[in-house]
Amino acid sequence: MSHPHTTHGTAHPDPSTAPRPPENPAAPHREDALPTAPATPTTPAHTPPAALRTALDAHLAGAARAWLDQALDEAATHPGGHGPISVWELRLAEAARRCGPVHADAARVLILHAAGADTDALARVYQQGTADERRAVLYALPHLVPGPEALPLVEDALRTNDTRLLAAAVGPYAARHLDAHQWRHAVLKCLFTGVPVGHVADLDRRSHGDGELARMLADYAAERTAAGRPVPEDLHRVLALTGPATPSPRPAGPHGKES
Repeated sequence: MSHPHTTHGTAHPDPSTAPRPPENPAAPHREDALPTAPATPTTPAHTPPAALRTALDAHLAGAARAWLDQALDEAATHPGGHGPISVWELRLAEAARRCGPVHADAARVLILHAAGADTDALARVYQQGTADERRAVLYALPHLVPGPEALPLVEDALRTNDTRLLAAAVGPYAARHLDAHQWRHAVLKCLFTGVPVGHVADLDRRSHGDGELARMLADYAAERTAAGRPVPEDLHRVLALTGPATPSPRPAGPHGKES
C-alpha cells in the first residue's frame, strides 16, 4: 500500500461546529508548507490526555463536543483492533470535518488514547492513514507506548520530506528513545528541510556537550558557506547548545576577591 504524504482537501466543518478562528488564520496546509507554532492552545504530544480533553471542551462548539464524546465512548467500548477496521479508526478520518482542522490533531490523539491503541494498531493506522492521521499517531506515541517498540514509525517519518510529519516525529517519544546517532541526524534533517528546531523535544538536554553533533553542524555550515548559501539561524542556536555550560563565577571573599 502506498504511503501518502499529503493531505487532500480537508472538508470545512459545519458552521455550527466550527471552532473560533484564530486572529491570524494559517494558510491551507500543503506538504511543502513549513510547520509553525501549533494553532491549538495545547500541543498534543506534550499534553496529558486529560488536560487535552479539558482544552478541547473549552474550544469546541456544542455539536463538535457531542461528536467527540460519542467517538471517545465508541473507542473505549470497542478498543484495540477488533476486525479489519475498528469504529474508532473511522472516527479518525472524520475528526477534521467534525471538530475543525485546528482541533483535529488533538481529537485524533484522544480517540487513539481512548481506544488504548497498541503498537500494532498504531502501525496499522500510520501505514494506511493519511498524512494527518500519521501525524496524530506520532503525537500519540508518548501517551501510549512506554518503550521503543514504535520507533520504526518515527524512523519512517524522518525519512520523508513532509515537514509537518517531521515536526511531529521529533517530539517527546523520539527524545526519549532515539539513540544518539539517530537523534543527531533527526536534528540535521530539521535543518535541511527548514523545520524549526523549536519542535525538537528536549533539545537543550540532548544537545548539551555533544561534540559529535557540534562537528556535524560545523561541517554542514561549512558546506553551505562554500556553496554561497546562508547558514540557518537555527544551526547557530543548536551549535551554541552543544558547548559546555559556562561555569558560575566563584563567590567573592570578604575583601571583594574571589575565594
